[in-house]
Amino acid sequence: MKALLCTRLGGPEDLELADLPDPVAGPGEALVRITLAALNFFDTLIIAGRYQVKPDLPFSPGGEACGVIEALGDGTEGFSVGDRVIVHQKFGTCRERIAVATRHLTSVPAGVSDEQAAGLTITYGTSLHALRDRARLQPGETLAVLGASGGVGLAAVELGAIMGAQVIACASSPEKLATAQAHGATRTVDYAADNLREALRTLTDGQGVDVIYDPIGGEYAEPALRSLGWKGRYLVIGFAAGDIPRIPLNLALLKGIDIQGVHWGVFVDREPEAHRANQEQLLAWVAEGRLTAKVHGVYPLADYAAALGILKRREAVGKVLLRL
Repeated sequence: MKALLCTRLGGPEDLELADLPDPVAGPGEALVRITLAALNFFDTLIIAGRYQVKPDLPFSPGGEACGVIEALGDGTEGFSVGDRVIVHQKFGTCRERIAVATRHLTSVPAGVSDEQAAGLTITYGTSLHALRDRARLQPGETLAVLGASGGVGLAAVELGAIMGAQVIACASSPEKLATAQAHGATRTVDYAADNLREALRTLTDGQGVDVIYDPIGGEYAEPALRSLGWKGRYLVIGFAAGDIPRIPLNLALLKGIDIQGVHWGVFVDREPEAHRANQEQLLAWVAEGRLTAKVHGVYPLADYAAALGILKRREAVGKVLLRL
């Protein structure tokens, strides 16, 4: 089988394609033929050794995919050969076949395409966990999403709108904001041109935002936090800007603010039933046509460097997929 391998830490150009023996499904595992693997920003970090997950070399990047079960190991339940499934892993999906424990699989309903399913788990799973399980977002509340046209940001915009929030998209260009508006944002802030804190307070008539969704960090974190209203919730998703901000904790004290960490990977391991419920909710919304799971582009496996480059430069508007 063909596999994309990281044999030495570095950039996308340091990866290589290799021929490997097909894996075999062990007890409790399924052998899945991957049709589409989804890439995420963290893949650019994991291949550079700059992510909290540090696999032994060599490894394949890719934390999510869609495929078809070709074989089942002993002791498996709930799945059959021929089932279409989502595969969710920390890494390893950028290969034609993978043997994976069935707890890392979710069945795909007939009304959901491979393209929609392949990239649904991590960005949308992260955002739904953040908004529903952590912030407990309520209908009518204001949700400000930083990096609103990126993978997790656009997911948060869509899900916030579905959950009945008033979504304020925050991004660095009019084009990115237009994309967010097309996916449910009702108001926007161009933080490359405007003062983020003041713009958010103006849009909320001085009351402040209820929930901040921040996958960016860096220089935008503190002004975003300062824009929260009484008992606001600040969701720490990631640090795409590269810098981990130092937040003055008196800001949390003065307004009764909750600063909430969102570590989706640990949530999946510790609360598998809650994760499965979230997966089923996402797939149901897609099947109903309420959730679009926008795809930036689908690329052949041989174009892996170009696909990862789009993520590394933060140019993706929706999911970046590799066809295997």
